[in-house]
Amino acid sequence: MSVALADVQRAAERIGFIVHRTPVLTSRTFNRNTGVEAFFKCENFQLGGAFKIRGAANFIYSIPTSDLPRGVVAFSSGNHAQAVAIAARSANTPATIVMPLDSPRSKLEATRNYGAKIVSYDRLRENREAIGQRIAGESGATLVPPYDHDWTITGQGTVALELLEQVRELDTLVVCIGGGGLISGCATVAKSLNPKIRVIGVEPEKANDTYLSRQQNRRVEIPPPDTIADGLRSPMPGAITFPIIQKLVDDIVLVSEDEIREAMRFFLGRMKIVVEPSGATAPAAVMFGKIPGGAKRVGVVISGGNVDLELLASIAVAGQSVPGTDTAA
Repeated sequence: MSVALADVQRAAERIGFIVHRTPVLTSRTFNRNTGVEAFFKCENFQLGGAFKIRGAANFIYSIPTSDLPRGVVAFSSGNHAQAVAIAARSANTPATIVMPLDSPRSKLEATRNYGAKIVSYDRLRENREAIGQRIAGESGATLVPPYDHDWTITGQGTVALELLEQVRELDTLVVCIGGGGLISGCATVAKSLNPKIRVIGVEPEKANDTYLSRQQNRRVEIPPPDTIADGLRSPMPGAITFPIIQKLVDDIVLVSEDEIREAMRFFLGRMKIVVEPSGATAPAAVMFGKIPGGAKRVGVVISGGNVDLELLASIAVAGQSVPGTDTAA
């Protein structure tokens, strides 16, 4: 294993001054409908609107100070982009972010507002990693991977470190999967603190690269995924994250685009919180009975809340409105 609990604990100390200790919310209605007691770790309330600041900050704060004047470069559809821009600004180092042309406008504008330079690309025809590596090679900047690096993984693992301090005796942890950094870090923490806890990964049906990779026992690359969950469009699990997933993740389940939308509507209508499609993916698996094996006390990571208002409005009006508010927390 490339990372350990102690690495995540050190990361928590390193980034403690910049990240928020996000709340854990509950819903009586969700519990009644699903038959489980769910505890939502709300990274949609995190600095930058998503968990990504944890990994980005840990990475950038781990770069030798002599290298910082040359800047950092990253590739992302939005949440990692914002996180790198925020962390780079706090470290007083310039940031260049490679972002797809179809990035959500809210994420694009936020990244630019945090002071980063944006380089656009067509994700259907161009390779973002190659573009990022070229920029880094030409400028001497440090490439900040969105998931496939020990520093990133250990930073992301602080989500589970907090959750397991906030809620005791969880029997299951449910986490979405993009490139695998979040679930790798979270699984490392969860299994170290409680070897009996079950860790369940969730992917959109249209972005099932890790699901297929697990089935075939090798890293499988899929075409650029066309899923509403823009933060989970990685076409292949990471070289570092996939072995961790193989060892520590108990199962991977899939959710449909409609199930993701319905989960977003639930959070907006019942709990009065905004959850982006990627953030709704793990809760959708619990909501629609996808979690195998008798789960009772379930920790569910809501990975982020950055979503264009137009998309949010279209999803909200497409479903039947749910009156009332569930404020149990």
